[in-house]
Amino acid sequence: MEHVPFGDTPFTRCVFYRKVCDLPATIDPPEIGRIVMPADHVWAVMMPAHLGQRVRNHLRNCGSETGPIISHLRSNRWSFLVRPDLPDETPLFAELFRMNVSVVRTGGTIALPSPTDRGSRFRRWIQPPHCAFRPSGQVIVESIRACAGAHAGWGGRRS
Repeated sequence: MEHVPFGDTPFTRCVFYRKVCDLPATIDPPEIGRIVMPADHVWAVMMPAHLGQRVRNHLRNCGSETGPIISHLRSNRWSFLVRPDLPDETPLFAELFRMNVSVVRTGGTIALPSPTDRGSRFRRWIQPPHCAFRPSGQVIVESIRACAGAHAGWGGRRS
């Protein structure tokens, strides 16, 4: 989705996100063409890009699908779109916080790549969605733990 084909507009992209990917996308605000969705049946696990790359590679090496991954270019962070199955537990969020990882949960807003996001200014897909599949949030957290544990400088637990 990096290359913007003729006819790719915020409206057509939203239709694709809704119908093919089961992402409840809307354009907000219309004059800018930013595409967002409420975090409800989809959450996002956000982390530094260098950790995201390790998590993606770890998942692939384990034979797991990564699901959709968004790069936020200005902040150098990646978001893994996940099923909303992480428990609401303070120790979990404290552990993730120490690794510079956050979770966009129900009530939050997730920004999606838009054809108006030209070049490297805003968001782009690392792994674009092609269906409604999203990995378990718990699988992503376990992969984060495995990757961060191997690099003590990231504050992760050692296994």
